[in-house]
Amino acid sequence: MPVSPAHIKALLDQKREAFSTFNKAKFELLTAYHQAWAEFSALPLAQQQQRLGTVSAAGAQPLEVFKAAKKGVIPFFFAESTSATERWSNRESSAQWVQTVLSDITTFAVDGSQIAPGKDLSIPIALIQIGWFENPHSKTRPYQKDVRVDLLTPKDLGPNPAQPVERRVNIRRFQMETERLVEYINACKEPERTLVFFDGALVVTFAEAFDPDSQKAYVQAILELLRASERRRVPLVGYVDTSYAHDLTTMLHHGCGLEATEGIHDAQLLARLMEWGDRIPLFRCDRGGILDQYEEQRNQIAFTYLKTTRDGYPVRLEMPIWMWDSGQITRYLNWVRGEVIIGGGYPYGIETADQTAVLQGPDKHIFFRVLQDWAEKEEINLRLSRKMVSKQRRR
Repeated sequence: MPVSPAHIKALLDQKREAFSTFNKAKFELLTAYHQAWAEFSALPLAQQQQRLGTVSAAGAQPLEVFKAAKKGVIPFFFAESTSATERWSNRESSAQWVQTVLSDITTFAVDGSQIAPGKDLSIPIALIQIGWFENPHSKTRPYQKDVRVDLLTPKDLGPNPAQPVERRVNIRRFQMETERLVEYINACKEPERTLVFFDGALVVTFAEAFDPDSQKAYVQAILELLRASERRRVPLVGYVDTSYAHDLTTMLHHGCGLEATEGIHDAQLLARLMEWGDRIPLFRCDRGGILDQYEEQRNQIAFTYLKTTRDGYPVRLEMPIWMWDSGQITRYLNWVRGEVIIGGGYPYGIETADQTAVLQGPDKHIFFRVLQDWAEKEEINLRLSRKMVSKQRRR
């Protein structure tokens, strides 16, 4: 039977008080964190650091002086807008600013897609494709798009209770993406005019839930990327569009004595304080956990939050600390802002890399057809599910 709207509404009415109590407690806690953020932000850098003292895994450690910040937010207009001396009144004005900022600056991004093993095939096999997009933002040099493909065999995907098949596919895709970024960084001819995007966090906290071998695979891939960026001095930004990190709230818990909570995340704390283009000062990520496996890169990842849309939460940007030490952080972040403007709220380079890499339904059918023909030729016992055979006939 279909669900009854009347029954759902009756249950919601019956439990209204529980929702009201939750909302009230959440509001009061968020208000306390907003106040603590404003007070902490107003302190000199030395006092902020003193507040955190020798706390292990304080969440975040301040790096940047808050001189231009109001309530802990550095306004884009007019602290970092460079050539933009007045607020934009139309899209043409922002486009002119982008042209000034990104002219002859090369951005590079990689993304991946996969056809994972499933019930349609009698043997475990997976196809992974990564795609990349290089945009020189130049009138004389064309952009470049291309793909790279790999196949995981039954040997790669054999029984391993500690590593489910899907995880091994995800790890290989992650490795392929980071390997391509490292390859590009090592071959980069103009590091000072290049920005490399990594689609995700440089701190791979998600891997903490996995087995030690999986953790090691993710960490080693990221370490190679961080080391390449540091060695070649090619700017690298880990772009997290929807972040639930709570490094800043953890810091305020330690530095201001607030109740510890995972119910309030950093982006939620900052959202109402920011307008488009605004950011917060840089912090060093001091999360502990998986970072303890980052060897010499343990204390070398900085982050900020940047407002890229009018109404949404700010995005989280992670980067090597050498970018802050270079004294060029405003320049690098304006490159990110420029890409976001071109992409309508999301970096155009990452979006295009995703479109280049994605494997869709027709690709899956092509893969299965080629695989089936090859298996017959090689006399390999491969069976497709009846459902897949039916789809193949209809196509």
